[in-house]
Amino acid sequence: VLPSRSGPPTVAGRWWLLPSPAEDATQRAHAQAEVLLERHGVVTRGAVTSERLPGGFTPVYQVLRAYEEGGRCRRGYFVEGLGGAQFALPGAVDRMRAMAPSIAPTGGEGAWTSEAGASGVSEGFGRGGRVGAGRRAVVLAAADPASPYGAALPWPQRPADVGHKPGRKAGSLVVLVDGHLILYVERGGKTLLSFADDERLQPAVDALALAVRDGALGKLTVERADGTSIVESPLAAALEAAGFHPTPRGLRLRA
Repeated sequence: VLPSRSGPPTVAGRWWLLPSPAEDATQRAHAQAEVLLERHGVVTRGAVTSERLPGGFTPVYQVLRAYEEGGRCRRGYFVEGLGGAQFALPGAVDRMRAMAPSIAPTGGEGAWTSEAGASGVSEGFGRGGRVGAGRRAVVLAAADPASPYGAALPWPQRPADVGHKPGRKAGSLVVLVDGHLILYVERGGKTLLSFADDERLQPAVDALALAVRDGALGKLTVERADGTSIVESPLAAALEAAGFHPTPRGLRLRA
């Protein structure tokens, strides 16, 4: 007769205590610093804060300062307005120096003085590239490290009662033209926010349409822009010029 049990045999078999994994805080901090340098190109307090790392910026700063003293990275005032605690790998610094002669002074609030994606970590959605009069437009995930907005840079100011608020949210997109934030696309593509109404708007919309045609985004149906119906928005003309067509729900473009 088999012995009876009062409950299910959930602890049957042989058991023994495994040793706890050794956690070296120094090794972990060095690994985090190396990942940040590769991911962001230029590591700033804002970039580290956006990662929500335990301990915040202080432990990362200590490692980066040691890296600077050892010649593994460089510290400098690479991007205007982001403070003196900026660190980058030598390769990233050399690339920024090579790009500097071709970057015109921006002077605009919330504009990155270096080209977005300078670290080379992302090529964006679709082919991107230069559109219009030599302008470079790129579509990125809002949380992509290649986009500094909401991390190293604050989001550009908007009227509090117009549209929703941008954020580094999963599924949301940003469209940058020459490093300037021009469009924010909410997850699902139903709503847009615009941050310019000049000649940069059409290249941004064209880049978004190109990403759809390349199959990176699937279909896109825009219903609202800047808090109003898309048919009443100035963005409607730019979207239709890029190939979006009217539907009962809004302006749509398929791959």
